[in-house]
Amino acid sequence: MSLSPSQRVHVISEIARRLGNEEWSLIDLTLRQFRLNWTDDWHGNDRVSYVIEMIDRADDNDLIALSHHLGYELTSSRLQIEPSFWQAGFFRVFVSHLAKFRRFAGEVQQALQHYGMSAFVAHNDIEPTAEWQDEIELALATCDAMVVLLHPGFHESDWTDQEIGYAMGRGIMIATVRLGTDPYGFIGRFQALEGQGNTAEALAGELFRILRHHRMTRRAVAHGVVECYCQSRSYKAAIRNMGLLEGLAHWDASLSNRVRAAVKDNDQLHGAWGVPKRLEVLIEKMEGERLEAADV
Repeated sequence: MSLSPSQRVHVISEIARRLGNEEWSLIDLTLRQFRLNWTDDWHGNDRVSYVIEMIDRADDNDLIALSHHLGYELTSSRLQIEPSFWQAGFFRVFVSHLAKFRRFAGEVQQALQHYGMSAFVAHNDIEPTAEWQDEIELALATCDAMVVLLHPGFHESDWTDQEIGYAMGRGIMIATVRLGTDPYGFIGRFQALEGQGNTAEALAGELFRILRHHRMTRRAVAHGVVECYCQSRSYKAAIRNMGLLEGLAHWDASLSNRVRAAVKDNDQLHGAWGVPKRLEVLIEKMEGERLEAADV
């Protein structure tokens, strides 16, 4: 299969986004196994930039093989059309749920937006004219993580079990929420959040706490929070989003550049009391920690 320049940009960025979440040793192992460039002489701590540099001149077939390994489906339509149901720049969450509990799933979807997370809820996001299965598969192929809402009867649904199987095949992070049913089968080994009696807002906060620290998701979550911060539409939102930035477990130089530019361009950020000063303190702290880690 031959890729156009536009397709190569899309594929390379998707590979870098997915592989960049892994530890350095696994990144280099993966690159070596696919006979792609790698180096021990890399001066920096940004894994996504490293992957892009290593695969920039790779053969089309090698890129396709690596993308398949990372669970990215390379159909021509998916290369040319970015799914409309994801909010640009946000962390992507597939919410697996039973149809009769779609209202609660929709509430979780709305609550996650406040944390820079775009959630896919099938019954809310699929257009009536769209092919149902194709859209679900596209969401599964392009999400960063899955949240499983374990309501009574969940295990009896063929659809939800297939969704979980797809996510496990891709090797993405899966967070389970106990809502009357315990995790079972392969997902039984994952510790479940207790959702009974919790509001959607409280559950979203717990999910954010887990995903922002997990090694598989912390980088993509950080970029989603930064996007949320940059889009702050009020002083109140700016102060709240500043608090989210201060709780992140990942930082890289590209994030520093983005948030500084946003403060200059967004009057809700540079006018919010204390936010610009807190931002500079945070950047100094995070950049210092990043440089110390690079020296170890």
